Amino acid sequence: MNGDISGPTVLASAAVLIADDSLVIRAVVRAGLEDEGYRVTEAIDGLAALEQCRRDPPDVILLDVEMPGIDGFQVLRALKRDAELKDIPVVFLTSRSDIDDVVAGLRGGAHDYLKKPFEHVELLARVGSAVHVKKLQDQLRQRNVELDRMSRTDALTGLYNRRHLDEELVRQQSDANRRHDPLCVLLLDIDHFKKINDTFGHPAGDLVLCAFADRLRAELRSSDIAGRWGGEEFLVIMPRTDLGGALEVAERLRRATATSPLVAGVQNISATVSGGCVVSWGEEADALLQRVDTCLYGAKASGRNRIVTTFFPTTELMSAEEWFTAEHGRRPPAGVDAN
Repeated sequence: MNGDISGPTVLASAAVLIADDSLVIRAVVRAGLEDEGYRVTEAIDGLAALEQCRRDPPDVILLDVEMPGIDGFQVLRALKRDAELKDIPVVFLTSRSDIDDVVAGLRGGAHDYLKKPFEHVELLARVGSAVHVKKLQDQLRQRNVELDRMSRTDALTGLYNRRHLDEELVRQQSDANRRHDPLCVLLLDIDHFKKINDTFGHPAGDLVLCAFADRLRAELRSSDIAGRWGGEEFLVIMPRTDLGGALEVAERLRRATATSPLVAGVQNISATVSGGCVVSWGEEADALLQRVDTCLYGAKASGRNRIVTTFFPTTELMSAEEWFTAEHGRRPPAGVDAN
């Protein structure tokens, strides 16, 4: 990213809000700024300024201290309380000579001040400085967002990583308990992954993981939250989903993997997956993870290439087909089969 944001084109393309009850001041300031290429909007009082900021946040606010209704200090306090507006630089316009007013504004979070009457070059200099600060803040915020995203993303597959999944599961579990919504968790493991690495090499194994991640993206719903849990394990959080719905999704993924090889570069590598799938019983996230992990190991121990769950309120393990038969007294939906 280019760090140089101080050029005249970048600064002059910024949006500036003038909040002043004087038509003359607004007209003079607007003309001067628009001549330099700034985009300018106006507000005739404090309430109008706040409304304009919420509707279309500017890059800089030129704010008169003395206005009808609410004054500039009150507007500044309201801006600083708003998470979306608190970082907009405010340059106070004041005709007061009392230094205490200036200090109060700066301590309240104003970026700068201009004392009326002011010279055109001074106006441009202070607005330019405020815009520069705002651009730096925006750039820093964007970099922090990117860093946070990277810290929550698995570098190999591009899915969420364990850190994000841990935090998201706690949040989703809390929401589900509060709203009395169902919540399911699916833990999948690529069968015999060590053999894939030993046979085709670790680079091919990495490509298999990426191909399976792509399959997850293609098969899961937009509300599902998927990530790499570790190694060849993948965790899927399914908000507002009952166990029947989650098992159908799990079986669709298992069947697609078993019947369609994973593309690893120029090679098509056949693989299967085993999985545990459980619905929350209202327990803590750690207990929910322990149950789904037990189901996954049950799937591995019973022959792999299958999805295993439990039937509430027991902890007895059963296959997806057994669950559908016990729950509904019928054969499972198409694609759900015994192994």
